[in-house]
Amino acid sequence: MKKIYISLIMFIGTGFLVSCNEEFLKESPEDRFVIDNFYSSRTDAEAAVTAVYQQLYSIYERHIFLLNALPADDEKNGLGMPNQYLQNLEYMRYTSENQFTREMWQRNYSGISRANTAIINIPNINMDENLRSRLVGEAKFLRALYYFNLVRFYGDVPLILKLETVEDAMGERTPAAQVYEQIIQDLMEAETVLPISYSDSEIGRATKGAAKILLGKVYLTMHEYQKATDKLAEVVENEGTYGYGLHENFGDNWEPATENGMEMVFSIEFMDPPGNGNSAMILQGPKYSLPGGFGVLGLTNSNEADIPTRDLYDRFSDEDERKAATFTTDFVSLIDGSVHTSSIPIFTKYWEEGENNPANSDANMHVIRYADALLMYAEALNEIGQTPKALTYLNRVRERAFNNSEHNYVGLSADDFRTAVWLERRLELAMEGHRWFDLVRTDRFIERMIEHAAYEASVAESNKVEIAQNIKDYMILMPIPQREVDLNGDLQQNPGY
Repeated sequence: MKKIYISLIMFIGTGFLVSCNEEFLKESPEDRFVIDNFYSSRTDAEAAVTAVYQQLYSIYERHIFLLNALPADDEKNGLGMPNQYLQNLEYMRYTSENQFTREMWQRNYSGISRANTAIINIPNINMDENLRSRLVGEAKFLRALYYFNLVRFYGDVPLILKLETVEDAMGERTPAAQVYEQIIQDLMEAETVLPISYSDSEIGRATKGAAKILLGKVYLTMHEYQKATDKLAEVVENEGTYGYGLHENFGDNWEPATENGMEMVFSIEFMDPPGNGNSAMILQGPKYSLPGGFGVLGLTNSNEADIPTRDLYDRFSDEDERKAATFTTDFVSLIDGSVHTSSIPIFTKYWEEGENNPANSDANMHVIRYADALLMYAEALNEIGQTPKALTYLNRVRERAFNNSEHNYVGLSADDFRTAVWLERRLELAMEGHRWFDLVRTDRFIERMIEHAAYEASVAESNKVEIAQNIKDYMILMPIPQREVDLNGDLQQNPGY
């Protein structure tokens, strides 16, 4: 999304300079954009959609990983993370006052507000008809994604489809089934107008393939397995048309030369200054576990805040090439090339080799990766009784992981296949924003977290038994932010919170 991002700097930067002016509070239409006169040209339409994309950064740069891995079994807080709200997520003590569940709600609704504005206003602009339709399709894809996040985290949520004012944001929660209907409608409309691909300068925009795969994930989440199979088949059975496939090497998904290659379906693109570097490298990098600290590596900073659980790390076979691409314990110093070993494994999917300022890492983060589509297709096929065919797609991912077919699954029953595909999703997609969603949609969350607590207590930290003591059945939904409940008298809290 390099071109998209740079354009937004220019668009937002102008508004920011104006808003910081000491005349900010005066009613003066000349000093800011006004909806009535802003949407009048192609440039305005493109800027509006760019603003919808921009909201992805505030969600996917860290929050989607935190809320999918920390209150699940893949991540824990390192010594560099004293934040009590994050500690509460890890130990299942979170409440409706939690900062991160509140920000997830607010940031997705901010994206929805921007999408609504674009969807309503762009059709009225006199411009190229095909481009106009495509831009509206992109906004609908993004609105569907933001609502998909909300309905999975919170269940019933207000469905807002008009220009958002304070009054628009108020109201009762809409039944989840109705929210899903809108998500499906947006994605079906988006896929009809989005292109299969873009020019190199516009890589990162939503495509037809991304809309179809996301819709397949929606159906899978709803347990509509035949619909999920049919929709995912449109892409997977025709992957050459869409240009999709698996990299030969798993780690190529995060290498600068290949991260936008055949496996990228939809991703958040990060870049060196003046662009936006991802925060993962600085938050996940070694510090306390490394003799001499991060300074011995020639790094300017590193926090060791987000670290893997032993439960996750121990699931990987040493022969699985995903292990070395997901974690490392050995780090090469930029000062003299010496190797320094951490006492714990460190997440390194988003690590940029040779970067001395971790805040500037430009490793991209995937919203949808093609391996995810293959695993979803395999899962859906198994659920409609096509286990032998499902094995073919499951083993494509498995075979890449081990660089041979010796570890492929064979002769699995439907029940054993479920166990296998759930494990492969965990190993393949670790720290990519899927784990909590997967555990909840497959009705395994409570049982798995009790198992996780026992495992961590036995091999890592005895106090992890607190997770099993704190977890409750109602935690298959996150709490509605208390601030939103207080502001909106019609908004009811989720049970238990």
